[in-house]
Amino acid sequence: MKFLDLPAVRTAQGVVRLPGSKSISNRILLLAALAHGTTHVRDLLISDDTICMLNSLRALGISIVQTNDNDCLVHGADGRFPVNEVDLFLGNAGTAYRPLTAVLALVQGHYRLFGVTRMHQRPIGDLVDTLRQLGADIMYLGNEGFPPLEIKGAKIQVSSLAVRGDVSSQYLTSLLIASPLIGERLTIEVIGKLISRPYVKLTLALMARFGVEVERDGWQHFVLRKGQQYSSPGEIFVEGDASSASYFLAAGAIGGGPVRVEGIGSDSFQGDVCFIEVLEKMGARVSQGDHWIEVRAPQSGHLKAINIDCNHIPDAAMTLAIVALFADGVTTLTNIASWKVKETDRLAAMAKELRKLGAQVDEGLDFLCIIPPIGAKLIPHIAINTYEDHRMAMCFSLVSLGTSVRINDPDCVSKTFPDYFERFSEIVKR
Repeated sequence: MKFLDLPAVRTAQGVVRLPGSKSISNRILLLAALAHGTTHVRDLLISDDTICMLNSLRALGISIVQTNDNDCLVHGADGRFPVNEVDLFLGNAGTAYRPLTAVLALVQGHYRLFGVTRMHQRPIGDLVDTLRQLGADIMYLGNEGFPPLEIKGAKIQVSSLAVRGDVSSQYLTSLLIASPLIGERLTIEVIGKLISRPYVKLTLALMARFGVEVERDGWQHFVLRKGQQYSSPGEIFVEGDASSASYFLAAGAIGGGPVRVEGIGSDSFQGDVCFIEVLEKMGARVSQGDHWIEVRAPQSGHLKAINIDCNHIPDAAMTLAIVALFADGVTTLTNIASWKVKETDRLAAMAKELRKLGAQVDEGLDFLCIIPPIGAKLIPHIAINTYEDHRMAMCFSLVSLGTSVRINDPDCVSKTFPDYFERFSEIVKR
């Protein structure tokens, strides 16, 4: 197995220009493909997940012209795909698989959607059940409730929909993105507490950029008015990735700083930007502008443990689990049950790898309780398994601010941040 040895470092300081957000990139690409007109997408993230979306849209007949490394022109198909029968491979990209499932169920074609083994272990039954309420013809090609899927053209009946919100916000996001294809008024009710609400807010904001407005009553009731269609905004920029920012901002809090990230700031509408509020509660010093955020270690030199509901920052919460190793006291992360259905079972994986470093970890169905080793003296030279999960690799790089560490399968970061370790090495100093 390939690995990367990270030496112990003393400080973190510098400036990082963030790659584009995966969540925003894949939403914009799909919306642009469905829109009337041509969209110039700028600062697009190029990674495994966005390549899955790009390849799938091209296979569906969408013309996408790369104008430079991170810019492209997407020629929208006005709610239709030129190719109506094709097999699509979507890797482990949930931000591609779930929305494409909803969209393709409504466009009257014949499609088969596949992924890697882990994608076939990630549940999709709640989304399929909701689409079947509309009359969609979707069959499981493997285990019931999981990909891969076969989708055939069907007569779509307009009705009110009900979808669970307590497993993944991607189900609701997928339905919202696909909903204008019906052409009629549609009401969507959310069953249970909607998790990861900022990602749904992000979806609604991007849909509005493409001319479709969704009315909502709290987070349980969404209404799309009849006759709305996507229209290109002409040009749209992909904001820097707030989840990716969390590693560098945490490095500033742990390693002295200042560490500044550029590409997100006070005007960001990504949920994970709230990560800085948690760092502030832990004692870190934070400053920000419209398009940048900077973090320094606490004036006292000691981070404080925290008890925090992580519903609004599910991805950045993983970074907090590592910050907890450097904090005084017991840190408890709650409302993280969604970790279990991500790229790996992140609850189990995080608990196991933290214990290797000497931390005491209490793991529950939706929480982690973390007690750092006495004096934050982490066990050196531990090999961290990453479970083919990009965020496990990036999170545990922060351990090097306390001791040397080996990251197994470091190339898994290509899912969202292919040159992460090169960028990380630029801000840490021995």
